[in-house]
Amino acid sequence: MRNSTLLLVGSMALVGAVPGAFAADPPAPCPPLPTPEQLAWQRDELSMFVHFTVNAFTDREWGEGTEDPKIFNPAQLDCEQWARVAKEAGFKLVILTTKHHDGFCLFPSDYTDHDISNAAWKDGKGDLVREFVDACRKHGLKVGFYLSPWDRHEPKYADNAAYDEHFRNQLTELLTRYGAIAEVWFDGAGGKGHVYDWQSYYGLIRELQPKALIAICGPDIRWVGNEDGFAREDESSVQTRNGSEVWYPAECDVSIRPGWFWHKQQDDKVKSLDHLLDIYYRSVGRNSGLLLNVPPNDKGLFGDLDIQRLKEWRAVLDETFATDFAAGKTAAASNVRNGGHAFAAANALDGDIETYWATDDGTLTASLEVDLGAPATFNVTRVQEYIPLGERVRGYTIEAWQDGAWKEIVKGTTIGHKKLERFPEVTTPKVRLTITDARACPMIAGFGLHYAPRHGLGQGEE
Repeated sequence: MRNSTLLLVGSMALVGAVPGAFAADPPAPCPPLPTPEQLAWQRDELSMFVHFTVNAFTDREWGEGTEDPKIFNPAQLDCEQWARVAKEAGFKLVILTTKHHDGFCLFPSDYTDHDISNAAWKDGKGDLVREFVDACRKHGLKVGFYLSPWDRHEPKYADNAAYDEHFRNQLTELLTRYGAIAEVWFDGAGGKGHVYDWQSYYGLIRELQPKALIAICGPDIRWVGNEDGFAREDESSVQTRNGSEVWYPAECDVSIRPGWFWHKQQDDKVKSLDHLLDIYYRSVGRNSGLLLNVPPNDKGLFGDLDIQRLKEWRAVLDETFATDFAAGKTAAASNVRNGGHAFAAANALDGDIETYWATDDGTLTASLEVDLGAPATFNVTRVQEYIPLGERVRGYTIEAWQDGAWKEIVKGTTIGHKKLERFPEVTTPKVRLTITDARACPMIAGFGLHYAPRHGLGQGEE
């Protein structure tokens, strides 16, 4: 139902995007469609995970729930440092583990004594979730909460109905105290024999935070299926669930370190720059969101090497995508919708994701040829669909004009919000994108050619 309501909204948004240009009608929506919140999430592309709890003081990945809350004492806690680092690295959303499997809550809860109120930190008078939320908002970041359904401390966990009520109570605390929440993240870990009342959790979230996306064990964002940060080559946001096609985009979660939580012995095991670049191209570059975990240490700070690596990563990405050899160049298409300017080939090269090249209804194969004006050298291609009206492309190729003939350099299937491909350097004066298969007339919002200075290094590392 949430997807179907977007049919009219998507068309209205489209009309507003190109004022006065619609002597020709835009393509009809190709369901399923993203909700406005799903669309914004996909276009944000980058989210940061922050795993923090008593585990930072016990050197464990999964706490047992028996830890003394007093051990939690991050004496130099600085949530603004987290937010500054996330912002400078290009992340749009930060998700905090407000309660992990150990049951320790980083907020004062009326429903347990296993919480921040009994920690040594600030003599039990602090609220880490509040400091986190305030820091994120100060730096223009969206806020997300992870709340573990599995609770190894809570005695009520053995009783399905009693624990469901307990969990909803804690959800209510989080969703009513801290303002607008962009995402609620549930994982699938849990004790044997317990059955969660997921539908009641979802209903409560829709009531209290109707614009919040529900991720992983939820209906809005799905787990990609691994914790390596890698999506499939043909990752599609169109999935079949309960016999129907739905919009259900993938998220790639991965930690910058071997563990999800901070361990002193892993301070020198932060992923290399090449590995992080590989993760980016195989997540964001494969039509998926990237959720990169950066765990604070026992002082409550991100580690120096973690910060340095993120700076290096951002610098390479900025250098790569700062130049687009196709931007504003001359383009011609084999078919343009109604022959009109509104859907011209040039729209794919104008840097505006709200404009696009489109073909006539029923034209499912077509080519876009770009004259670069002079030979250019690149090793990354970027293709983007206009997804507010659906994901359409199911096959495409990219060719370079070399030695008097077209030479294929990329062959792919799904495009979706963004598809990035890397390959050995190519020098050419002309490039051609050909849509070879589509569910409906293709709508290409972006086509770019870029040069990655570290292309090819470390692929498949670790």
